[in-house]
Amino acid sequence: MSGHFREVVSMLGLGWAEVIVIGIVALLFFGPKKIPQIGSTLGKTLRGFKEEVRGQSSEDEEV
Repeated sequence: MSGHFREVVSMLGLGWAEVIVIGIVALLFFGPKKIPQIGSTLGKTLRGFKEEVRGQSSEDEEV
């Protein structure tokens, strides 16, 4: 798995068992066709949030 995923999982205090259970529940709840769409949307949202946070921190440094 990617290092970024490991950081997020450790930041949330989740172990592998919890991640697997969450994945199974999501698969049952949303179905296999919706999971990639949800992942893509979540990734775009987190990327936008990350860019906004970086933008605010660079504005703070300018002041």
